[in-house]
Amino acid sequence: MTAWFLVDAFAEQPFTGNPAAVVMLGAPTDRTWMQATAAELHQPTSAFVWPEAGAWGIRWFTPSRELPLCGHATLAAAHVLDQDEIVFRHRDGTLTARRRDQLIWLGFPAVPVTQGQAPRAALDALGLTAAAGFASNDHEYVLTLDTAAQVEAVRPDIPQILRLPVGRLIVTAPGGADADFTSRVFVPAHGLDEDHVTGSAHAVLGPLWATRLGRARLEAVQASARRGRLALRVGDDQVHVGGHAVTVSRGDLFLNG
Repeated sequence: MTAWFLVDAFAEQPFTGNPAAVVMLGAPTDRTWMQATAAELHQPTSAFVWPEAGAWGIRWFTPSRELPLCGHATLAAAHVLDQDEIVFRHRDGTLTARRRDQLIWLGFPAVPVTQGQAPRAALDALGLTAAAGFASNDHEYVLTLDTAAQVEAVRPDIPQILRLPVGRLIVTAPGGADADFTSRVFVPAHGLDEDHVTGSAHAVLGPLWATRLGRARLEAVQASARRGRLALRVGDDQVHVGGHAVTVSRGDLFLNG
């Protein structure tokens, strides 16, 4: 049998944050089996982990495809493994999780963006007539609005988002009394209309808001229906993203990879 856990990441109580399945393997296994298992478990992301020479191997799958990186599922895996420091090895490098200040912290390379003018197609995809700011790279668009209420009021046009030339569309604004900033993240190209809480997106958002606010330590809220809270420490080339996690369920798969 293969043990698996259902964990809500970036959450302090069940049914908030971003759920992930964590599947504990004895060794790496076949990609087809992992994809089929992720489809069966049917969580936004399933993380498959196995011991690997002083570290842990990890791969991430949505119900329909493999992902190159998934922050919330990595945080969920670190929560299950429950060690002070864990190095995860994935196909593109390593990701380290550390337990500090009652949070689990993940270190991401800071992701650069270029400021510019919001494309009309991106505005239309979010039902907007204008944005206070716009930044982009080859993978994502980031639109800044004036208030958190405007972010929460966005009604995305998913087919329109799918026609954009990037895989991720982010809308953000000052957080008001609740946080330094808030955001929502739309990723239908990855099989999710709206991601509940996205650790990796804050490798983009953290440097943007650190520059705007003149502070390296920030509190963020992702304003999806489930909502989640993230702590950020922004450096010159790294963004550390911290959060809580809660185990909701565990079980056994009556099959082996």
